[in-house]
Amino acid sequence: MVSIQELATFCKKKGFIYRNAEIYGGMAGFFDLGHLGVELNNNIKQELWKRFVQAREDVVGIDGSLMSPEIVFKASGHLESFTDIMLECSKCKKKIRADEIIEEETHIDAEGKSVDDILTIIKDNKLKCPSCGGGFKEPEHFNLMFKSEVGAKEGNLAYLRPETAQSIFTNFKLVYDNARMKLPFGIAQTGKAFRNEISPRDFLFRCREFEQFEIEFFCHPDKLNDCLGYNKIKSLEFNYFDGKKQKKAKISDLKASKWHAYWLAEFYRFFLELGLSKDKLRITKHNKEKLAHYAAACFDIEYKFPFGWKEIHGNADRKQFDLTQHSKLSKNDMSIFDEETKQKIVPYVASEPSQGIGRAFLAFMFDAYDDDKKRGNIVLHLHPKLAPVKVGVFPLVNKLDKEAKAVYDMLKDEFTCIYDRSGSVGRRYARADEAGVPFCCTIDFDSQKDKSITIRDKNSTKQVRVKISEIKETVRKLLEGEKLENVGKLVK
Repeated sequence: MVSIQELATFCKKKGFIYRNAEIYGGMAGFFDLGHLGVELNNNIKQELWKRFVQAREDVVGIDGSLMSPEIVFKASGHLESFTDIMLECSKCKKKIRADEIIEEETHIDAEGKSVDDILTIIKDNKLKCPSCGGGFKEPEHFNLMFKSEVGAKEGNLAYLRPETAQSIFTNFKLVYDNARMKLPFGIAQTGKAFRNEISPRDFLFRCREFEQFEIEFFCHPDKLNDCLGYNKIKSLEFNYFDGKKQKKAKISDLKASKWHAYWLAEFYRFFLELGLSKDKLRITKHNKEKLAHYAAACFDIEYKFPFGWKEIHGNADRKQFDLTQHSKLSKNDMSIFDEETKQKIVPYVASEPSQGIGRAFLAFMFDAYDDDKKRGNIVLHLHPKLAPVKVGVFPLVNKLDKEAKAVYDMLKDEFTCIYDRSGSVGRRYARADEAGVPFCCTIDFDSQKDKSITIRDKNSTKQVRVKISEIKETVRKLLEGEKLENVGKLVK
């Protein structure tokens, strides 16, 4: 597998990802999307939204503000509990995340450990600063939230959101009434979140600014197992890591409510259907030490990166914690009257699928990256639904520019296209391969006679001849999964 450094270099070279403000030296944990990166990023978000919001009757969406008043995060517990344990070198003053250096140096899983536990591990293993070899000061908690003051009045504190969830909870009653929803139902949103990470690392994996897609799925607290879709997914097999060893398991093996297990399975299937290798995916259960302050249970979907198995999706049973807390501090009743049971209840969040867009981006890029020695160039085997550019259009020679431009103009209104007339056709194919373009259309001298063009499939490099008048419908079929040999005559 390509290394994280090699992939970062490739992403910069091809226009996927740039370091923010690189001309000034950049700023750790912040990245900009290039011309290909913004398309891939948008495609990931669009596929999530289409599948889990627009295609469902039981989920609706909102788009909340990036900043909220301090009281919101006091209610949610973030002011008190949203912390990592930090170590500071007494010599060079370097600040690092405690669990990361412990895991790197000792291979002890330190996530969720207390300050006292961290201190014991450091002393027992005689850990020193990796930069200068100095000793560490006493470990301390570091709150990860970005704080600001709003307006001219001093002390009017607000915070950038560390997750997208809280605006779902604060708007819950409005959405419930306005969208005329009935339990069970979900509220989703996609947007930016911000965490002042102590030590951002591993390219897009741990950033200070990132995007999430989240759903809060609300149920009657006595009906967490009334899930009609459960039978369709209960036999789904996957790699399961229980904290000690990895083994094969089924969704029905998980100790979770049926709604919790259902949503975990749906997102696992999402990754498989968009091309991630099953061998590089696994589901991991959080032990009690790792559970967030609001969670009764949590599972992660992990991907096998070159730097180890890491979370790309989290799915928590969030109980009634948030709605109850916001009821207390806001003095607004967040309960609803359930018509079916004739009860007044606080809805229960049976599942909170939390999907980092950047982490999905990273996993799809790693899985798609192929240094094809036979071709002599990189090939990105991205699923056509995710590909930043769907179609490339090339004139064989510049004399055919007018005819090729006519095909390009025909396609660009429906598909994201590129037009390339620079260099040999072979070089243009190679550039398209590196950008993950699934299909390329070439106009040659025969096109003037038979009114046809050649379509090349990136993955197989096979080509077929297709009538220009049918090109739009043909590309549409190919992007929907039709086999190349079924849409035209194979070119030898």
